[in-house]
Amino acid sequence: MRKLIIFSLVGFFAQLIDGSLGMAFGLTSSSLLLAYGVAPAIASASIHMAEIATTAASGISHYKFGNVDKGIVFRLMIPGMISAFCGAAFLSSIPGDLIKPYISGFLLLLGIYILFRFLIIKTDTGSNGKHRQLKHRFLYPLAMIAGFFDSVGGGGWGPINTPVLLSRKGAVPRKVIGTVDTSEFGITISATLGFVMFLGWEQINWIWVLAFVIGGVFAAPLAAWLVRKIPSFILGVLVGGFIILTNANTILTEIAVASNITTIIYAIMIIGWIISIVTVVRRNSKSANQFQNAG
Repeated sequence: MRKLIIFSLVGFFAQLIDGSLGMAFGLTSSSLLLAYGVAPAIASASIHMAEIATTAASGISHYKFGNVDKGIVFRLMIPGMISAFCGAAFLSSIPGDLIKPYISGFLLLLGIYILFRFLIIKTDTGSNGKHRQLKHRFLYPLAMIAGFFDSVGGGGWGPINTPVLLSRKGAVPRKVIGTVDTSEFGITISATLGFVMFLGWEQINWIWVLAFVIGGVFAAPLAAWLVRKIPSFILGVLVGGFIILTNANTILTEIAVASNITTIIYAIMIIGWIISIVTVVRRNSKSANQFQNAG
């Protein structure tokens, strides 16, 4: 019962983060299961089974709050579903941990870029909240890479798609997050189908699945509301910092950095993140006041 409560709480906060920042449910939940000694393939299979319910709730919530770009959802979802199924088959025989350090390095660089983009460069989000038209040759490979790594790493659809789409000129953070979260529903179904075919139903722990579902479904509407209320410039800095912190942990662990040095590095990054948030809030508050005074 104690483990069920812990997993439910983790599911709640993981979905709250995922629905607000467009990533982290799979990574957070998988990390917990791996900490309990669960094999990567079984952990990913259990998380994807739970995500069928949480991504459905999240997608519906984001749609109702107007956070979804309908023109991008299916162009991401269809190629992502194909590669997610392939990733599930691949993970059934090869450990997913071998790939994580490489993708984490790529995401870390993207996180740094996004953080500084929203911190330094004024982003033209427009008044209608629409993305600039994205071409198939850009979206299809992106979705296939993200879908594959989502199955292999137990999470990756959001961490790969969200930063890349946010890095595009004219990107609106809440639209990117809502679209990525909504399209993830198809990826979770495809990945789960692959795991069931190659691992079998008996490998999935239904107690864990239920716990994550309970917490995640309750958090989904709240997260969709938050992403609509939080200003775009704050959300961009929050996403960038979160990407950096999440992937720095994987890299530091892989290269076996001493725990005391890791603590110092994390303290510096967190302080820098806080300073960035305060800076962008003060700068935009000042700009808003000047605009009102000019009016």
